[in-house]
Amino acid sequence: MSAKDQKLDNPVWYSLTETHQDVAIVYDDVKFYQPDYCPFGGSAAVNNTPKSLSQYSKLATNFYVVGHKPHFTEDLELSKELVCNQMILDAPVSVEIKEEIVVLQLHHKDELFRLVNLVQPGYFRKKTSQLGRYYGIFQNQELVAVSGERMKMCSYTEVSAVVTHPNHVKKGFAKQLVAHTANQIFRENKMPYLHVAETNIGAISMYEKLGFKTRRKISFWNLVLTQQ
Repeated sequence: MSAKDQKLDNPVWYSLTETHQDVAIVYDDVKFYQPDYCPFGGSAAVNNTPKSLSQYSKLATNFYVVGHKPHFTEDLELSKELVCNQMILDAPVSVEIKEEIVVLQLHHKDELFRLVNLVQPGYFRKKTSQLGRYYGIFQNQELVAVSGERMKMCSYTEVSAVVTHPNHVKKGFAKQLVAHTANQIFRENKMPYLHVAETNIGAISMYEKLGFKTRRKISFWNLVLTQQ
């Protein structure tokens, strides 16, 4: 495995070191996204600095550390460990695009925010849509399915917010959107990757049919401030 590939073992840290450094908050050996963009942090060291996590909790009382299990102070508690498959795609996808896929603009941000939080609450913040491009499918002028880009490095871009409104599932919207998003990333000479809960068998199957392969398991450790 190349040094470039190893950056995927610590995607938050390297995204905030490279493409997203302008929205980074740095406390010693830990880098965090500004909380209105993304509630994620990552450490350069195996042992995260407890003081750094405590400092960030003053800005975000509920957040995630991605990678190794963090060490933290007694003012924080570990709410859950979300184990994900980190999947990567090594070639463009050939999929028939039957729907009109729209590049979402600033005036779509509230509708995008509502849809993602309806289906996947807790991860998508008011400024998450500014981290990359987002694409949508509309039905009767209503946004019903989306996909976009979140964490970005020089060589990799994360596909994220793959969401379909519950009234519009099983129509192939997610498959078309992920294929479109991934192919746009390849056009920038980057490789698409994504994170999906290891229990989400349906989504994993769809990604595998598009050509994604599981690279590794990676944990998202949810920390919550107990003393407010």
